[in-house]
Amino acid sequence: MAPTDLPERPHNQNSAPSSSDRDPHHDDDQHLHVPGMIVGSSLVFLGFLTVFLSISGGFEIDYKPLVLYFTGLAIWAYSAIANLTLRYTVMTVAITLGLAIAHYGEVHFWHKQVIFWATVMMVAYFMFTGAAPDKRE
Repeated sequence: MAPTDLPERPHNQNSAPSSSDRDPHHDDDQHLHVPGMIVGSSLVFLGFLTVFLSISGGFEIDYKPLVLYFTGLAIWAYSAIANLTLRYTVMTVAITLGLAIAHYGEVHFWHKQVIFWATVMMVAYFMFTGAAPDKRE
């Protein structure tokens, strides 16, 4: 078949689909979800590791690891949580707590204990309530 045998495409059609043909639930920033989850999880891990080592070693830390922790939590929530109400609630609480710790300027022992046990509970929750495996017939 020669290229001249192909039907001609009308010149008045656009190559991009119209806005009514697009999926309304399709986000244009899908490619940012995985890097956001990676960066958020890494920041949470770095902040948690510093808090954990200061609890077990008995030394003092300043506010920066907790700001790192809450920044990572906000980035992770933006990338991983699908429910918009829950997503923006978690982000707002994380940003507010990070700014409050930064404004307060020091971290007490009970701050570190709350971060430690809340993280342990969060990890245990996601570990034991994972997605159900696919049941194929």
